[in-house]
Amino acid sequence: MLFADSGLSDTSISVLFAIWSTTAIVFEVPSGAIADRFSRRSSLVAAGVLQASGYAAWVLFPSFWGFAAGFVLWGLGGTLTSGAFEALLYDGLAANGDESSYGRLNARIDTIGLIAQVPIAVVATALFSFGGYQLAGWVSVAMCLASSVIASRFPEPPRGSDDDEIGYFATLRTGVREAVPIKRAVLAVALVYAIDAFEEYFTLLAQDWRVPTVWVPMATIGVPLLGAAGASLAGRLPFRGWVLFASGVLLIVAAVLAVPFAIVLLGLFYGLYRFVLVHVETELQHRIESDARATVTSVAAIGSEILAFAVYGLWVLGSAAAVGVLILVVALVIWRR
Repeated sequence: MLFADSGLSDTSISVLFAIWSTTAIVFEVPSGAIADRFSRRSSLVAAGVLQASGYAAWVLFPSFWGFAAGFVLWGLGGTLTSGAFEALLYDGLAANGDESSYGRLNARIDTIGLIAQVPIAVVATALFSFGGYQLAGWVSVAMCLASSVIASRFPEPPRGSDDDEIGYFATLRTGVREAVPIKRAVLAVALVYAIDAFEEYFTLLAQDWRVPTVWVPMATIGVPLLGAAGASLAGRLPFRGWVLFASGVLLIVAAVLAVPFAIVLLGLFYGLYRFVLVHVETELQHRIESDARATVTSVAAIGSEILAFAVYGLWVLGSAAAVGVLILVVALVIWRR
């Protein structure tokens, strides 16, 4: 909404998202190798600082180039988080012989993160009402810095006595090689996670569906709640290939209706999508056998960033309905994974 209200067109906004994804493509795998070679906890700390800097750039320079600089900084922060967090979590459980609980814990984390968007939406509405984008932006900067402080307290288990003898490039090569034998699981994560790029357009959809700007956070508050429900159920129910196909159908119907009520269908789509995402992410972590866990996860993430360009392009060409068709294609590909 900040971009749109600053005078940017849908095309310009999609270009900004493309810059964001390009940054991730360039740095995703190298940053994963950095986390594997040095410290995954330190990667998470640096990620929060970089994202805070990106938000500060948006507040200080609310123009296309200011937004672009912010996305580059945010993209760098995102690459340091991607892979590092999953690896830190999985190896922490494995150190206690409890790696089998990763799926349930991953689902719980995803659920909590989505539920947290509800109070955030309420706060965002209040901040926007009292101080506009400036106040909301600076509070966002503070929250990112707070996340770095919290990340600095995470425990990090050792990863073997010979870690110091393995160089950065050797770690990078190991991670890339490890991704080849489990390419089906890597491809599933890349395809499904790429759809998450569509989340950036949820607020624009609400505006297009005639919801006043100040009420958009409250109008879309049910979307993350349904997403949380889907993620939570993923920790209890087995994978079903048709679930992602059904989510695509719901999104297409919502796009055709294009009325405020369609936000309910958008939420149902998001809940089914999150169910599938948790399952494919969990299967990938169980299949990784080397210490280059963050690097392998980053290989999947870089695939998703490349595929995210299709989401951005389809938004420009056909909005939500075109993205729904893409989801149907992805569902058919992973149906019998």
